[in-house]
Amino acid sequence: MAGPNTLIFVDMPSDDPAAAARFYCEVMGWDDDPRSTGLFHRLIPGGFFPNSDGGRSDVGNLHIGLSLASNVRPHPEPAGVAPRRVSTEGRKPRVWILVGEGQSDADILDKAVRRGARVLWRDHYWAEFNGYNSAFRDPWGNEIVLWTRAGAHPAVPPEFTRE
Repeated sequence: MAGPNTLIFVDMPSDDPAAAARFYCEVMGWDDDPRSTGLFHRLIPGGFFPNSDGGRSDVGNLHIGLSLASNVRPHPEPAGVAPRRVSTEGRKPRVWILVGEGQSDADILDKAVRRGARVLWRDHYWAEFNGYNSAFRDPWGNEIVLWTRAGAHPAVPPEFTRE
């Protein structure tokens, strides 16, 4: 029986994929797997999806790619396709990251800012999905939303914004 179309990868543009890979390794603790150093780097967030009993499954984590904006691969044309620059204005896709146990939005945001990111917001609670979130824009214009599960009967701090 055929299954649904499955998300396997998210690719973020950069004008320096090697620097972007260092940024995410330092900020998020991910591993870098340079496939074509400087042209494309695969970030490996680590871990495996859990089974319903909480044990580790055989399904590996999703990966994130960092591609050179001036020549995003694959493409049938050797020079790639326009536009050949990172997007700095307007709406763009956002990448949502579930914050790991023992980690915090504040620590991740502080690391990101020290490495050139800009905080988009901090300390927000979204009741519809019962989670806390903060966000930053990396030095290449990619937007990252940090998500933390609020749990049953969350005690939302009074200083948090809410929706």
